[in-house]
Amino acid sequence: MKVLVVGGGGREHAICECLSRSKRVSKIYAAPGNAGIAGIAECADISVMDFEGLIALVKKEGIDLSIIGMDDPLCAGIVDAFEKEGLRVFGPRKNAAILEGSKAFSKDLMKKYSIPTAEYECFDDPDKAGQYLENCKYPTVIKADGLALGKGVYICKDKNEALEALKEIMIDKKHNSAGDRIVIEEFMEGREVSVLSFVDGKTIKIMSSAQDHKEPMIIMRDPIPAVWEHSLRVLSIQKRWMNFAKSTSIKELSMR
Repeated sequence: MKVLVVGGGGREHAICECLSRSKRVSKIYAAPGNAGIAGIAECADISVMDFEGLIALVKKEGIDLSIIGMDDPLCAGIVDAFEKEGLRVFGPRKNAAILEGSKAFSKDLMKKYSIPTAEYECFDDPDKAGQYLENCKYPTVIKADGLALGKGVYICKDKNEALEALKEIMIDKKHNSAGDRIVIEEFMEGREVSVLSFVDGKTIKIMSSAQDHKEPMIIMRDPIPAVWEHSLRVLSIQKRWMNFAKSTSIKELSMR
């Protein structure tokens, strides 16, 4: 089959690399792709936000499946646009992608369904946010609500740093419209583990767990104990999630 990968970063390069190993894939396209991807896929100079251009490419080349790697087009509804044209596409629809596109929405959803999460407050008025920062507990975390390419989170050790972060996000608009609203969140220290799953409304398939290393020098100072501790914790968490998923239906998860 012919496959299109939408995006041009390391994530999309990894997807293309894995696709290239499949005997079922006869040709890979990438839009816009990058220099690395060009070695294993045919790159098309089309923006990830040019839905009409991407749909035209799929129809012209007879592409069987499109995989959306980037957050921006997902949150803008690219899957909905492809499905409207009867095209096979892998990725969440717009109404599901908002979980990634809005931190405030995600926090409110977790609160509504009693999913454990750090304490938080949301603000769309910088003055009210500033008043809240006068008396909140430090350190604290300030997040731009929208997509900010992984740069919209600020860990502030005191009020001065928090007010500077607030100014950068909401007044200076460093992250553009992503900073129209912010989440001020309780600071929690510990290891971060991501456990993602493929779901189709009926089935859950759990992927390998991963960890985002924000402070690599901690590992560098004492590498072997840190790596072993991380590996054991991740395996333990993954096993618990797998057992939980095997014994829980999608309907039960939605009720939780």
